[in-house]
Amino acid sequence: MERFFFDKLLEWKDNIDRLVLLVRGARQVGKTYLIRELGKTFDNFIEINFEMDKDVAIFFDGSLDPVLIAEKISIFSGKPIVPGRTLLFFDEIQSCPNALRSLRFFYEKMSELHVVAAGSLLEFALSEIPSFGVGRIESLFLYPMTFFEFLNAMDEQQLVKYIKSRSFKEPADEVLHKKALELFRKYQIIGGLPAAVKKYVENKDMLGCQKVIDNLVTTLRDDFAKYKDLVSLEKMDEAFRSAADQTGSKFVYSRISNERSSHYRTALNMIISAGLAYKVFHTSARGIPLGATINDSKFKVMLLDTGIFQRLSGLDLAEFIVETDLINKGALAELSVALALVSIQKPHRRPELYYWHREQRGSSAEVDFVISIGGKIIPVEVKSGTKGAMQSMYLFMEERKTELGIRISSENFAKYDKVAVIPIYATENLENILREAGWIIGALI
Repeated sequence: MERFFFDKLLEWKDNIDRLVLLVRGARQVGKTYLIRELGKTFDNFIEINFEMDKDVAIFFDGSLDPVLIAEKISIFSGKPIVPGRTLLFFDEIQSCPNALRSLRFFYEKMSELHVVAAGSLLEFALSEIPSFGVGRIESLFLYPMTFFEFLNAMDEQQLVKYIKSRSFKEPADEVLHKKALELFRKYQIIGGLPAAVKKYVENKDMLGCQKVIDNLVTTLRDDFAKYKDLVSLEKMDEAFRSAADQTGSKFVYSRISNERSSHYRTALNMIISAGLAYKVFHTSARGIPLGATINDSKFKVMLLDTGIFQRLSGLDLAEFIVETDLINKGALAELSVALALVSIQKPHRRPELYYWHREQRGSSAEVDFVISIGGKIIPVEVKSGTKGAMQSMYLFMEERKTELGIRISSENFAKYDKVAVIPIYATENLENILREAGWIIGALI
């Protein structure tokens, strides 16, 4: 299935000043598949999986001279390693810390050789390597499939092209608008994990997709066992489920349990480090960067995938299918937008998400997201249907003197004064919509 991330891999391949590449992301998001596809563009492709090829780890004991290591790997694989013609791929590299340490030396002594590594739970391994590869290693973060990628997999490329051509200056045709919403609802149920999308594309079996997601969730939970020395499996699992339960609201540790929050704080941070969820920090939004004015103690948590969210939340599939509100509950709508905002950020750094609430006692004003594009601070409100007031957004715009607000819902494209209305299915085209309208210059930061 086509992934937009593949273009980033090709750009890396063709860059004469490239660094060693580290592809990061949670399990099951497609890292290995995409790198193997990249390998097809080389004369030679060598893949070392440190969870399967455990004996290879001995090559990294002692000297980390990349020339010696490459020679041993070439003999082991039976394939030549030729700079410029060979892609050397280290998969599940977190299982071999010395291989991680060796990456910087591949850049220093064999810079013409294309070397890429990938793994999940990398943050824990990297935390034990001081000053890891500064200036020598480039990271790219991969996430589940976006809605546009889902449409491409469904052979709906023309619909993607059509959505990208629409804006509040030229709304979508109502028939096509409803079609896009119906497909988006399916995407919300299935999510963006490639195995689940592939299952639906091949069989159109929604129940089968649910089973695939359940198996993927089990695999993710199995990883928790690797860190039982730091926090119990029970607390990891409780924090994971609570991340789903508290989606759309400020995360409160006491809602998990009355036990000491420090244990659950550790568990949640590990889940986030593993790429299974993101924090959305409260920001006062008094300037750029938005992260300079955050409150670390106030945040929301968003899971990495709507399909996983639905399963952990106990989705009644029959009820969802007949739901008249095409994007269902507000929490799901907010999560869908959060994941779209993650997908359009620069892939070489961790995603940053922010929200705002009025910092006055007794105030209930809150804006779901605050983004920064082209030097402008923009509030983003998410509505689960086609109705809902925007008092919080207007209050924010008045207090922060902002020129533009965005409302994302199941409505068609529209514009009310300084507020642009964007259908939820077009969120990942947000920048282009605003740029073509002349409202912004630059990119999401």
